[in-house]
Amino acid sequence: MKNQEILQQILTNGNILTLAFLGDSVHTLFIREKVLQNSNFKMNNYHTLASKVCKASSQAQTLKEIMPTLTEEEADIVRRARNAKPKHTAKNATSADYSYATAFEALVGYLYLKDDQKRLQEILLVSCIKEDKC
Repeated sequence: MKNQEILQQILTNGNILTLAFLGDSVHTLFIREKVLQNSNFKMNNYHTLASKVCKASSQAQTLKEIMPTLTEEEADIVRRARNAKPKHTAKNATSADYSYATAFEALVGYLYLKDDQKRLQEILLVSCIKEDKC
């Protein structure tokens, strides 16, 4: 099954949180690659830097910053993901931050499956640059 077909299946009759599941991986991989490219640290420091960008509060802040630039489709994905009821909550985040972070991850997953690499890179770079970590 191709990414476009998977996306259509999720949007039609799937759980929107599936996009967040995928988006979390895409975002984490992007950040880890940037951290490795732009620093020369011990292994623990790589993890610390990446974790600062990938934590719920940072993702929530990134989403709030990019919200005015979202297309109607992107805003709909964000709205649906923010309103979804996950089965668990984050240990180190407020419920509001967790909700926004989940929506951010869903947006990343959506753009990845849609194969909109240009837009995906724009959003991922915002998350990286705003933290001045990569």
